[in-house]
Amino acid sequence: MNPARGTAAAVVLATTAALLTAVAAPASAAVTCTSPVFKRTFYANTTFSGTPRKTDCDSAIDQNWGTGAPASGLPANGFGVRWTLNRDFGSGGPFTLSASGLDGIRVYVDGLLRINLWKNVSTTVSKTVDLDLAKGKHTLRVEYVNWTGSAKVRFGYAPRTSATVDKVAPLTPAGAAVSYDQATGKAKTAWARNKEMDLAGYRVYRRVKGGSFPGTPLATTTSTSYTDGTLPATGAGYEYAVRAYDKAGNVSPWTAALPVTTADRTAPGVPAGLSTGSEPQGLRVGWDAVEGASSYRVYRADTADGTYTRVASGSADSYLDTTAAEGATYHYRVSSLDAAGNESARSAAVGGTRRDLTPPSAVTGVEVTPTEYGFLVTWDANPTPDLARYVVRRGYLWGDEEQRVCSLSPGYYVSAGTTSYAYETVPDGEESCFIVDAVDDDGNSAFEVTGEAQIVVATELDLA
Repeated sequence: MNPARGTAAAVVLATTAALLTAVAAPASAAVTCTSPVFKRTFYANTTFSGTPRKTDCDSAIDQNWGTGAPASGLPANGFGVRWTLNRDFGSGGPFTLSASGLDGIRVYVDGLLRINLWKNVSTTVSKTVDLDLAKGKHTLRVEYVNWTGSAKVRFGYAPRTSATVDKVAPLTPAGAAVSYDQATGKAKTAWARNKEMDLAGYRVYRRVKGGSFPGTPLATTTSTSYTDGTLPATGAGYEYAVRAYDKAGNVSPWTAALPVTTADRTAPGVPAGLSTGSEPQGLRVGWDAVEGASSYRVYRADTADGTYTRVASGSADSYLDTTAAEGATYHYRVSSLDAAGNESARSAAVGGTRRDLTPPSAVTGVEVTPTEYGFLVTWDANPTPDLARYVVRRGYLWGDEEQRVCSLSPGYYVSAGTTSYAYETVPDGEESCFIVDAVDDDGNSAFEVTGEAQIVVATELDLA
């Protein structure tokens, strides 16, 4: 209850030539009260006529003035008080009006008399009325007069929230909007507060863009905003909507879908299926394509658990390492990246060795000495580090004197530490041609790769 306070009406003195007259100034200037606070005016009569003696704001009509005056400058009997209020009731619905007091009370809704207890009484009278209010704004006016004796008055209005009575859904929340914070990845949905007096709260829903809103809300709140910190940062689109619900369980229509596109901070999958293969130009590393990846990064180390250094980037699902040294073993790991630059974890390591395709140097110092049993072939030791063996090959000469060709037989293997080989089954007087080929531990043959070798021709001794 806000009791009336104030001082007596101000007096303005006006003078004429020989006359001094007291003129009463208006009891109140313009007073504005913010809904749902009532505007209250006091009158020094029971007909609400003339200029009000006092005007103020009253948050609740619940006063008991007893036998005294309700405000300074007013009589203890024969006064009137009027309360007025214009407020938005949202979707409206069933309401209850209740009034009680000593002496006369009248309640109007939109100018229509709803409660009439207009009589001079010595005991408290009261009345309750149920009515349905349409959606939107309505004007309430409560009038009270005290003719004689004690003065008290009470008035209230409230929605009826029983589910069997209230079938009116709240209005759709207005002004709904969503904002997205790229830095935090959070989306804030906000809306204007509903006007319904029986409002219980709001339900916030989220769906993947193009999908359907779930039956269970993402959140329930009595506030007019909700911040969603559970959005996956995948770059995908989402939509929010809000519904209001009242104490009877009635639910408003949906707001419009409010779209949000999240920041993409989710990396694609880790590449799998890594393999290596030696090629003439280098060591090939391959892997299975990763869904959502726009490029890959290849890392290399000398050992499986060593330090990996990035050696390549690209959109293909393989990489030819042309810098890999022949005969050396390397280990590789691969990561995937999406269009937003998110990089996955690195794959498990895979090892590979680039095949040595470089043949040994040609064998030099080849000499063939005819012997009584055949030929003795000797040569200089080959300096190739990965030399595995020699191949001594004997052939037959054919052609004329101007151009003779050595047609070689497969030959004989000789260990890398040997520099001679003896032929013991060659017929006496046979003319033969010889080469000595060097082969490394990767099977590279100096003669097969280059097609060149030192050819030595010799004739076996004829001891027949």
